[in-house]
Amino acid sequence: MSNFTIMTEFLLMGFSVARELQILFALLFLLIYLATLMGNLLIVVVTTLDRNLHSPMYFFLRNLAMVDACYISVTVPKASLNSLVNNRTISITGCAAQIFLVLFLAYIEFTLLTVMARDRYVAICHPLHYPMIMSPRVCMQMTLMYLLTGLLYAGFHTGYTFQLPFCQSSVIYQFFCDTPSLLTLSCAETFSNKIFIAASVLAIGVGCFGFITASYIRIFSTVFKFPVKEDQRKAFSTCVPHILVVSLFIISGFYAYVQPPSPSGSIKDLILSVVYSIIPPFLNPIIYSLRNKQIKEAVKIVMKRKLFYRNIA
Repeated sequence: MSNFTIMTEFLLMGFSVARELQILFALLFLLIYLATLMGNLLIVVVTTLDRNLHSPMYFFLRNLAMVDACYISVTVPKASLNSLVNNRTISITGCAAQIFLVLFLAYIEFTLLTVMARDRYVAICHPLHYPMIMSPRVCMQMTLMYLLTGLLYAGFHTGYTFQLPFCQSSVIYQFFCDTPSLLTLSCAETFSNKIFIAASVLAIGVGCFGFITASYIRIFSTVFKFPVKEDQRKAFSTCVPHILVVSLFIISGFYAYVQPPSPSGSIKDLILSVVYSIIPPFLNPIIYSLRNKQIKEAVKIVMKRKLFYRNIA
């Protein structure tokens, strides 16, 4: 071990080797980031200001929008800035912070999507008991539960990863720090780390996906009994996109964290990381809000109020 050089900083992988493509991809991801940020912040503002949207469904939707805005902010701005200035370095402290936040926010995203599926199940299948089952107290308890368990989950995996010595190489073959890529740089035995990652991802991913699937099976069985076809159409238009985004998020994240990454990096690993870290936060505002009639009406009301107060001033 005395011959090894312990790393104090890492080099992240760029979006491309060619300088022109680096700048192009950096600008493209910055545009996606700004669009995602605006969409999610709009949801937060509208669901906060409009009292008609102070219900459990929009409470969790507001939480999801805040998580998505933070989730994409952890990775994309740093990666895009690095590509624009042609500087790929990240300190070991910055890398640890990035891994902790990615794990924490991804965990919150998983559990929030699961809770939102339960909320839709109760609203459609047990509408008379909805105010009692999804009371404000229950919503706050669920929120505190997934926040605390998320902190424990992210803290454990981050601490267990950074107790390892890193001396194989300084190059992380990803555009942000993630645990599987970092483990390939360690000169110590990482088998137990990989087992813990695989076990936790399987438990959380399969558990959440199973619960969401069961909820939607019951929802669809209830929807098919609706006498009005328009009500069926509305229910399907809400549920199907939710299932698609959840499936995309869970499958890509599961594949990225369970399958060992290539030691020298690959385009497949890079695409997978883009799919689970950028696509869901970008699509969620479109699927959950911009297609929602109540959200659209609330946006119009907020904009009218803003114009009204501006004219008065």
